Amino acid sequence: MMMECVIVLTTIPAEANGAALADALIAERLAACVSIAAPMESTYRWKGAITHDTERQIVIKTVADRLPALEARLRELHPYEVPEFLVLQATASEPYGRWVLDETIVQ
Repeated sequence: MMMECVIVLTTIPAEANGAALADALIAERLAACVSIAAPMESTYRWKGAITHDTERQIVIKTVADRLPALEARLRELHPYEVPEFLVLQATASEPYGRWVLDETIVQ
């Protein structure tokens, strides 16, 4: 049996404290797992100029019911004026999906 989960992608500056962000999201049960990738080079247009920054990709595993609270909290914690918040629907194995659900239930 498969279960529905969601993956949220965001980026933070490479020098930002990704561990503190991850700890907050896990402690508040907004995510079951937060993965922080190695620094990467991002190129984008911001306020009319092409910009190059070193960032880290953050991969957040959660459930759809937690998305509104996760987005609100991420906006509070995030250093960017407009944080990336991309939501990808995912299908997980039953054991993993159950774990994600159990870890994001507000108790």
